[in-house]
Amino acid sequence: MPLPQLNVHRHDHATRALITLTGEIDLATAPLVRAALAACLRDGIRTADVDLTAVTFCDAGGLNALLTASRLATDAGTTLQLHYPPPTLARIIEITGSGFLLHDPHAVRPPSPRAPAAAGGAR
Repeated sequence: MPLPQLNVHRHDHATRALITLTGEIDLATAPLVRAALAACLRDGIRTADVDLTAVTFCDAGGLNALLTASRLATDAGTTLQLHYPPPTLARIIEITGSGFLLHDPHAVRPPSPRAPAAAGGAR
C-alpha cells in the first residue's frame, strides 16, 4: 500500500500554530489534514495558519477537509487561515466562494517556471 503523498509539519508558538502542507491533498490524504487541524483545537491553539506553498494538488476531498476544519475552528473560537495557495487551488477556492479561508486572497504562489504560458501569449 503506497504512503500518502502529503507531509504535514506543525510548529507551535504559544496559542498559534503554523501547519505546513507539502504534496497532494486529496481523498487519501484529507484525513491527515483533518487530524492536524483537529489536534490544534484539542491543544488549545487559537490561530492556525496553514502554509500551502508546497501543495502540488488539491481535489474536492482536500477542499472539503479545509472547509470542514474551518467550520470546526470557527465553532471552537479558533481562527483558521490559508496562506500562499498554488494558483490552481486559489482558483478553486475563488470559484467555490471559499475565499474567506484565505489570509490574503492576493497572496498566491507564483506559477512554476515550467508551467506553459497562458493562452493568448503576452500582452
